[in-house]
Amino acid sequence: MLGSTHGTLTTDFRARVEACGETPRTAVHSTAAPSAEDTVALDVSGRPLHADAPDLDRFFRPESVAVIGASDAEGRPNTGITRQLIAWAERVGARLHPVHPTRTTVFGLPCHASVADLPEQVDLAVLLVADPLPVVEQLAEAKVKFAVAFASGFAETGDEGAAAQARLGAAVRRSGLRLLGPNTNLNAFEKFREDLDGPAIALITQSGHQGRPVYTLQELGIRLSHWAPTGNEADLETSDFISYFAEQPEVGAIACYVEGLKDGRQFLLAADRAARNGVPVVAVKVGRTETGARMAASHTGKLTGADTVVDAAMRQFGVIRVDGLDELQDTAALLARARKPLADGVVVYSISGGTGAHFSDLATEAGLNLPTLSQAKQDELHQWIPPYLGVSNPVDNGGHPVGDWRGRKIIDAILADPSVGVLICPITGPFPPMSDKLARDLVDAAEQTDKLVCVIWGSPVGTEEAYRTTLLGSSRVATFRTFGNCITAVRAYLGHHRFTAAYRSPFEDAPRTTSPSFRKAQALMRPGQQLSEHAAKQLLRAYGIRVPREQLVTSAAAAVRAAGLVGYPVVMKASGPQLAHKTELGLVKIGLTSASQIRDAYRELTDIARYENVPLDGILVCQMVERGVEMVVGVTQDELFGPTVTVGLGGVLVEVLHDVAVRVPPFGEDQARAMLGELRGHALLEGVRGAPPADVDALVEVILRVQRMAMELGDELSELDINPLMVLPRGQGAVALDALAICR
Repeated sequence: MLGSTHGTLTTDFRARVEACGETPRTAVHSTAAPSAEDTVALDVSGRPLHADAPDLDRFFRPESVAVIGASDAEGRPNTGITRQLIAWAERVGARLHPVHPTRTTVFGLPCHASVADLPEQVDLAVLLVADPLPVVEQLAEAKVKFAVAFASGFAETGDEGAAAQARLGAAVRRSGLRLLGPNTNLNAFEKFREDLDGPAIALITQSGHQGRPVYTLQELGIRLSHWAPTGNEADLETSDFISYFAEQPEVGAIACYVEGLKDGRQFLLAADRAARNGVPVVAVKVGRTETGARMAASHTGKLTGADTVVDAAMRQFGVIRVDGLDELQDTAALLARARKPLADGVVVYSISGGTGAHFSDLATEAGLNLPTLSQAKQDELHQWIPPYLGVSNPVDNGGHPVGDWRGRKIIDAILADPSVGVLICPITGPFPPMSDKLARDLVDAAEQTDKLVCVIWGSPVGTEEAYRTTLLGSSRVATFRTFGNCITAVRAYLGHHRFTAAYRSPFEDAPRTTSPSFRKAQALMRPGQQLSEHAAKQLLRAYGIRVPREQLVTSAAAAVRAAGLVGYPVVMKASGPQLAHKTELGLVKIGLTSASQIRDAYRELTDIARYENVPLDGILVCQMVERGVEMVVGVTQDELFGPTVTVGLGGVLVEVLHDVAVRVPPFGEDQARAMLGELRGHALLEGVRGAPPADVDALVEVILRVQRMAMELGDELSELDINPLMVLPRGQGAVALDALAICR
């Protein structure tokens, strides 16, 4: 962990402080009609291109608080909660007003019989009642800004509870207040250490207990500024808090435990805001497996979403997904406090050749860049390290130099190398006084450099002075307990800064008006039906996607004439609205080179269709395209995010290998190319075994045109599958050989 009570503001942090000081915040809620200036920009599908960050200042720092259902009766659950809220209100400087119909005082404070009797308009109401719905209507009349509902028994319990939550959400929307919960807890009112400085972690959890490991980072000197336990998210959701925290100057990183997302689009807009502000978002998102998704739904009543789509959307917008709470702790702590890297090179420095080799293997496999140090740098290091030890990277000092003046010289020399941005020193176990001296030298060197210094303290005990005092007492050293967590955090740190340096919001370039292709495509849509291959290809043509020369015919004679126009050899295929897998039914004939073959194929195709009772709109006579790389490009509708675009290896390989990449619109050319780089079989596009390189530019253009189609047609297009898309050699384009489209 990076731990200290004496942090230093980074340059990025100061810049955000100054920027935020000049940026006016938007109102939390307004019932007034929007002015022309307030009109929200929409993309071609009518979805917002940005969302205002909610002003939650009065939630976290209210001037006045009402506790509905307050109690001081011993043995009652509400009594302990009331006591904690009173202490919290004192810490934040808020006036607290207990509300209970049968009490005149609570813990010595005047108690009011109802919300209507409150002596002032309050910022925040905490509802300690079993049914918050009637109280919400009272709060609306009192013009309360925020409310928190602890009550359970809503969407997490099933259909009946979901209906109750829907009623609660509708009442909140009518009321003008913002609600946290239901099924939430007291985490928002925890006591945070005020003796810690430097950039802080803001925490968002849908399960309060899962946030405890991050909250306890304070005991290691890591500052926390906020905790938002979102519960069932009938109103305020994870996305609202990401947007808000991304605008707070003290927040260096946002740590999230997410069981499910309420609104995929709002999540992307929030992640986009964080990326534009350079604020890292680190998230544990459950639901990778069917069991995890089922448990998440029973806990908070949330949609978990198709995990491949969630994972792709997070990666697309720079959200760093980790698997464990320990990774969440370590990665968020590093990203919150470490300065911007000066280089992406990582050097491993150890007192053991075995340790260095082991860690270097793991780091290289994880994709970290371990550059070979220059010969001049190696010669310099050999001034203090015996010549028989390797110092190219990893650097093995053999142990003895650590114990004297040479130890610091070695560290400083490594950090002075311009190719080095990160120095990692694994100390697999305490070995006093050598390990104590090494720890002190690393801390002292870290204070004198802008480069990141990481230490892995491998002792399972963790009570050693070198660990507890020297390492955790440093604001500049990132200390970890495991190799894996260090590698995960450093990879995320370097990746985050690469991402934000190149980031351009895709919403800024998202199309805001429909293209001329849209009306042509709409005319081809058939609600509730699957289009025939011929009709699906017309849809592609409308968006400028190339298809083979082909003609739809209804007689053998017309097929022969069509073949002459298309040019031999040809492919003949049955075309009908119910045909999805023509090859399996024998409804495709390839490599036809004569009129007699055309007539025979026509007769055979129509006979099979008649036997299989498959209605046809005709037989397609198509140009035969042979040389290229078969790919698949498609559109599907995700329950959370709406239309998503997929690309992968085509033909039968897509079913066998499932080698695909996914993106959520809008995205630009850089993301389209990144999709191709994620494919395990991307080398096929570069040319293998003497094959020429494929026309990747044409493939990228098809991906972007399909995205445009998905955005403009929206949920009218339930599914699109171009398979195969034949990507021809470089400079020759790409041709959609087959297509399936299903209208909603």
